[in-house]
Amino acid sequence: MSPLPSPDVNGSPARDQALEWFVRRRDQGLDAQEEQRFQAWLAADPANGKAFESWQAEWAGFDAIPAEMKALLQRNLAYDQAMAAASAAGRARAAAPAHNPARRRILAPALAAAVVAVTGGAGFLAWQATPTYTQSLASQRGQQREAMLPDGTRLRLDTATRVEVRYYRQRREVRLLEGQALFTVSANPEQPFDVLAGHTRVTVVGTRFSVRYTPEIAGQDGVRVAVEEGRVRVARADAQDAAMLSAGQQVVSDGAGVPGTVRPVAAADVAPWRNQRVIFDGMRLDQALAELGRYRDVPLVIRDPAVAALRVTGVFDPLDITTFQQVLPSSLPVRLQASGAKDQEILLR
Repeated sequence: MSPLPSPDVNGSPARDQALEWFVRRRDQGLDAQEEQRFQAWLAADPANGKAFESWQAEWAGFDAIPAEMKALLQRNLAYDQAMAAASAAGRARAAAPAHNPARRRILAPALAAAVVAVTGGAGFLAWQATPTYTQSLASQRGQQREAMLPDGTRLRLDTATRVEVRYYRQRREVRLLEGQALFTVSANPEQPFDVLAGHTRVTVVGTRFSVRYTPEIAGQDGVRVAVEEGRVRVARADAQDAAMLSAGQQVVSDGAGVPGTVRPVAAADVAPWRNQRVIFDGMRLDQALAELGRYRDVPLVIRDPAVAALRVTGVFDPLDITTFQQVLPSSLPVRLQASGAKDQEILLR
């Protein structure tokens, strides 16, 4: 069997993504649209192609492994034991002289086990790509929800938020489908923690930060990340265009996942919804109403584009629509007029 190329460091984004692509292409096949995405992923970074070729080489190497060694894998040969054996082999190789015949006797069984673990073909690849823990979490409109994950990581979901949690052997992943959430991540350098939202990937080891992704609101298809403790890496899902954030910093990515300018953020504004607050800082009025609508029904209607484009600034309780209605005419050149049984239309004065 020819020597295998050295793979990237385990847990790297390129290697993890390459594994997912490899298993999907081999076991399930890709339709035309998925194949186009795969080719775009390959072209995005030379490291992606190298990682994918590494998995292909490891699969090819599996065919050369003796049948009895494959049987060990099929009987669920413990990956940790194989890795420990490989580590012991490395220590033995460093300690024993190169010409010592005993050195070969020490290395042979350990390296054979390591080869099974590292080049274990579809069985090992599927084993590594299979989640060890999955959970779907959601909060209803007007509701906040907290959840504790198996590793001690805490999630706090704002209103109308959906997430999918998947833990793998070498990484932890949460996909924010919509809404906003606060993450208090339990530190584990051996198992990085990723939050995927739209085309943005947030990677951490242990920290507290918030992520917002509300594409249902017009003009807000980007992702906002704000850090309260620790450091996070914010990048496009393909690991390009990264920004590093420390405590007291925030960034907003665009719809393509490209991070914007890193800006300061007060600790109280990392996730103001924790304290039942929404902050409008020159936000379009129609967007402000859509944000309030994430929490409850809003009996306000806009039909005039000029009214929709007005900018509103202030801090509000999203469940207290009455106060918002009272403040609106005094802060903007508008008036409220009855429109139907319950709604009021906002008109220019």
